[in-house]
Amino acid sequence: MNCSSNCSSNQLRNFFPAKKDEIPPQHLPKMIIQKNYLANGNFIQSNTPDNFQVLSPIYINSQQVSLGEHPHLNREEVLSVLSHAQQAWKKGNSDWATSSTSERIRCVENFVKEMQLQKNLVVNTLMWEICKNYPDAEKEFDRTIDYIKETIHSLKELDRISSRFVIEQKIIGQIRRSPLGVVLCMGPFNYPLNETFTTLIPALIMGNVVIFKPAKFGVLLWNPLLPAFAKSFPPGVINVVYGEGKEVITPLMSSGGIDVLAFIGSGKVADVLKKHHPSPHRLRSVLGLEAKNAAIVLEDADIQLAVEELLLGTLSYNGQRCTAIKIIFLHRSVADKFLSQFSDKVSALKIGMPWEDGVKITPLPEDEKCLYLNGLVEDAITHGAKIITGGSHHRSLFTPTVLSPVNAKMRVWREEQFGPVVPIAIFDQIEEPINYIIESSYGQQTSIFGTNEEKIATLVDHLVNQVSRVNINSQCQRGPDSFPFTGRKDSAEGTLSVSDALRVFSIRTLVAAKENNLNKTLLSNITYNHQSKFLNTDFIF
Repeated sequence: MNCSSNCSSNQLRNFFPAKKDEIPPQHLPKMIIQKNYLANGNFIQSNTPDNFQVLSPIYINSQQVSLGEHPHLNREEVLSVLSHAQQAWKKGNSDWATSSTSERIRCVENFVKEMQLQKNLVVNTLMWEICKNYPDAEKEFDRTIDYIKETIHSLKELDRISSRFVIEQKIIGQIRRSPLGVVLCMGPFNYPLNETFTTLIPALIMGNVVIFKPAKFGVLLWNPLLPAFAKSFPPGVINVVYGEGKEVITPLMSSGGIDVLAFIGSGKVADVLKKHHPSPHRLRSVLGLEAKNAAIVLEDADIQLAVEELLLGTLSYNGQRCTAIKIIFLHRSVADKFLSQFSDKVSALKIGMPWEDGVKITPLPEDEKCLYLNGLVEDAITHGAKIITGGSHHRSLFTPTVLSPVNAKMRVWREEQFGPVVPIAIFDQIEEPINYIIESSYGQQTSIFGTNEEKIATLVDHLVNQVSRVNINSQCQRGPDSFPFTGRKDSAEGTLSVSDALRVFSIRTLVAAKENNLNKTLLSNITYNHQSKFLNTDFIF
């Protein structure tokens, strides 16, 4: 079944399968009952008797589909995991902490081989857990594999640059990058695989030890990867914990045993986590947080191009992306034309289950998300907005909804909706959208649509000091992974790209000696005889 975004709640009810037989056999969920967690290279059964039940956002015959369960660790178990991680780090003196770049690369390469064997199960589980349509779930897996391979290539290049001595002012030195310690990694539910690996893999490959906690949604998809972790890395180097954040993460942070916090999620949670650490100045944070990316459509914009790009930019994966465009500013002279074309495109988006061909709008995984989005819509209507298209919901399905005109009185003006609601404002003077971006608490990206060179150039100069990426006639996005990905203001801390991430999870370290015959001979013999893993001139191919 398909209908426009103006489906009624009763019509949306029919998008859910009435019985299991309606689901293609290759896409049926596999029940995963997980009672173990990974620590010190071993699978340990949790002492907590009650596991978490994992329910899909998909309903069959009015019942949410059960996907399985995972353990819920208690404080003692979590601190035991930390102890194993600290032993694997050994205050920087463990075999892993002092391993060579080549040794770490081999471990990651072995992991990639093992990971690829689990593709079908991981992708299908990802689809059922967070309702990303199947082609996009496959793309996330494949992109993750590509990211890991690019990371390996980038590290080889970085190591080659470092594989030489420099002499400055009669001082001989070799500068390399050293790991930081125990890293706590937590990724987001919307890209539970890819975004997690953009921190986890760089942290590991630079010689750090990792404790990883999956996001609230997208937990079971990690189950088939746990044996790959255990098989590919030394005991204690990668550990996986499960449970409520307060019961799992708070003890880890409060212990002071975490050296790096790698977190992608909300700023409020990040602030709480950092406050729990007893030595906040020693803690290094790598954070990807909220964004309220704005798009500006100028009077001379190519409307057809703007519509196509903004359709993807606002509603890809239901708008559940930090890089999604969360508000559009239209110049009044093009507002009617844009709204007409845009609403037609939105109405044509196929709503349904994630395994169906061509489906773009799928169920939302967050509990009570539809009620939150409906609250935003009702608030906007109260303050003068109209529903151009959409506005209905049923269970976990919310039709893509376009609201216009929006203004500063509305919650949707400032709140990151993170769902299929598109607020559109109308402006007469360019200072209006510029001031919105300047005053915003967030500063990740923006998009500009126009054809006048002078106007575009002026806007670029205004905005590059407000956001970290300005997109011209194109949607906001993360890729390519070689480009820096970060944000200003409350949107990020640290920069993640393939090469930047390697630097984020390490520190430049120097070994130096005065240039005299004794030191020349000493350094020459050490490198020639391969007596040090840090001091070496090896060239990794």
